[in-house]
Amino acid sequence: MDLQEPQAVVMIPRIGDQAPEFTATTTQGEINYPSDYKGKWTILFSHPADFTPVCTSEFMTFAVMHDDFKKANCELIGLSIDGLYSHIAWLRTIKEKIEYKGMKDVEVIFPLIEDISMNVAKKYGMIQPGESTTQAVRAVFFVDPEGVIRTLMYYPLSTGRNFKEIYRTLLALQASEEFNVATPADWQPGDDVIVPTAGSCGVAKERMEDTDELDCKDWFFCTKKLDKEVVLNTLIKN
Repeated sequence: MDLQEPQAVVMIPRIGDQAPEFTATTTQGEINYPSDYKGKWTILFSHPADFTPVCTSEFMTFAVMHDDFKKANCELIGLSIDGLYSHIAWLRTIKEKIEYKGMKDVEVIFPLIEDISMNVAKKYGMIQPGESTTQAVRAVFFVDPEGVIRTLMYYPLSTGRNFKEIYRTLLALQASEEFNVATPADWQPGDDVIVPTAGSCGVAKERMEDTDELDCKDWFFCTKKLDKEVVLNTLIKN
């Protein structure tokens, strides 16, 4: 009888957990995460390797959108299990040589973590043995200003991420918290939002009668308008 080696258990922090703490060397100096970022949203994301084409397209896109994230009170932090000098050389090559979809002379100024030991990658479940034991998958962690994980996204090595969706998700999380609402499928600032489901028939009846503000299709499905300018003026700081 063939005995197969048991697969390693991959521990992934969950939504609602405190983000695992670590200290790391980055291209922008040492960071203590998440304590250095208290009061800000952060997006901690991993990529498989430096000097690879999909990762290059992703870093260029994130770098071009960096100011958009900063205006939404969000800092970007990248990670791979490459060393610091590899990171520096790769980012320099991106700036000096790579042009893609009209993006060129792109400088990456957010931190890129050196994680040769895989210490951080393992804490965040970024090493997925079924995909690779030597490279991190494309993980994305949204962490709120109190250091709590609010959303996770995982992509395989072969598939580049949708950065417009990452930005949209950040604004949706912030809008839900700021206005005490939920956001429907494909929500964008300016779209109607969903009012949390009524907790009782009495509350539902009151809502159904509140036609000035709410549009209730049934007791469990009520929406209301949330002006785009109100959303953007609240969430985006110029």
